[in-house]
Amino acid sequence: MNSVVWVTLKTTSARWEAELMQQILASHEIPSRIVNVGASGCFLTGEAAVQVRPQDRWTALLLLSPVDDEVSESD
Repeated sequence: MNSVVWVTLKTTSARWEAELMQQILASHEIPSRIVNVGASGCFLTGEAAVQVRPQDRWTALLLLSPVDDEVSESD
């Protein structure tokens, strides 16, 4: 049996944030999943982890990283 291996990319306390990350990854055709972390009384609360396949890890991290506002200008 062939099983898919997943690695945790980011963990957040806001499920909507995890869903947004998942949508960004999907728009670049990177498979991902959201896993609930810890106990939660409500589906929309509690910590959630965004997971991707190991081969997509670095691309996904680059896509989800903050944009560097500082632009160096050459004279």
